[in-house]
Amino acid sequence: MIPTASRVPDPAVRRLTATLYGYAFLSDLVLLYPLYVVFFADTGLSVGQIASLFVIWSAAGILFEVPSGAWADVLSRRLLLCLAPLVAAAGFALWVLVPSYPAFAVGFLLWGAGGALVSGALEALVWTELDRLGAVGRYARVLGRARTAGVLGVVLSGVLAGPVLAAGGYPAVGAASVLACLLATLVATRLPEHRLPAAAPVPLAEAAMAARSVAAAAPRPDGPDTVPPANPDDDGDLGWWETLRAGVAQVRTRPPVRGAVLLVAVVAADWGALDEYTPLLALDTGVGAQAVPLLLLLLWAGVTVGGLLAPAGERLGSRGYAALLGLVGVALAGGALLRHPAGFVLIAVAFGAAQLATVLADARLQARITGTSRATVTSLAGMATDVLIIVTYAGYGLLATAAGNAVAFALTAGAYLVVALVLLTRRRPPATSAAVPEPAFDWKSR
Repeated sequence: MIPTASRVPDPAVRRLTATLYGYAFLSDLVLLYPLYVVFFADTGLSVGQIASLFVIWSAAGILFEVPSGAWADVLSRRLLLCLAPLVAAAGFALWVLVPSYPAFAVGFLLWGAGGALVSGALEALVWTELDRLGAVGRYARVLGRARTAGVLGVVLSGVLAGPVLAAGGYPAVGAASVLACLLATLVATRLPEHRLPAAAPVPLAEAAMAARSVAAAAPRPDGPDTVPPANPDDDGDLGWWETLRAGVAQVRTRPPVRGAVLLVAVVAADWGALDEYTPLLALDTGVGAQAVPLLLLLLWAGVTVGGLLAPAGERLGSRGYAALLGLVGVALAGGALLRHPAGFVLIAVAFGAAQLATVLADARLQARITGTSRATVTSLAGMATDVLIIVTYAGYGLLATAAGNAVAFALTAGAYLVVALVLLTRRRPPATSAAVPEPAFDWKSR
């Protein structure tokens, strides 16, 4: 059972959320985002070489994902969030200083490592801090708004990239990207973190005093003999390897956690992979290349709205969440098969619903994780997402070669209908406590 939300000092929550939103915005305010493929081509790279760089990028994320999650559980999560933009900035600087295939490959390795440092650490820090403040019930809306802040950073980078490129070329674009990363690191230093690293245990006398204080508190609905730790994420003294093993064991031995990890991976991977093919889908509708950015901007608008709808989405039950996934699948397929620019309105709706579904799936996962390995388990979900994205890339390529982009897009979107059907037909576990409400398709079930 997770703690119920209580009245908390609003300034503490506002400080956490405002800093988080600023960090998410600046981390994605990278002017190289909309230009790096063009930059690679202008440098003389072939399509095959560019594709190999994407594979290196994805492989780097998979390689560093889980180890970095364990680091976040053993070390300071705020420290990793500070380091992540610096690592990415080093890669961007290398691109513009030594533009060549080896430099691009190393840059993608660094960028993938930076993304892995954030994945797991950010969600775990936000959940733990909100839990400490008694406001864990706000997690989904906070995460949804953070994702929206990141989307706004991407949109603004698309608006600014062209003028900056015209004014100073790729060196200016690279410098602006590095500056945004440095500012993100500066903002990350302001993130609150009150969790003690696992490598620095609380002295026995202090731990005993804290336990007596908790035991003396008012009776809990769990029962008179249930005494939670003062901080459920700091109830042990585990090293990096033990933390990693504990996280893997939690996913392997606890079906609710394993199911939540798989749900995050499937929901996030499918639309995350399809997003890369939307420019090709737009061209297939008959519009010119100059109109493609406008259609893609429509999709980003849908993603923005989806992130902001997280508070409403928390009220969804199991059937409501399954219906949300069904909407994603139907709208994606319908918008693609329409083969008309108007179909991007349906795809925008689908992307918004997918963003909402992803946020809610992450909140469900965080509610089911226990112990000291929160970031490790979250990183396992991130690794599973990366693996599924690569599989989706390969499957889409084969389908598109045989039947075209529209059919490949529609068939790939069918994964959401399959997951929706599974959620509708699965047997619900019996409720464990009548004293705890059950919002958002069993968020609190263990």
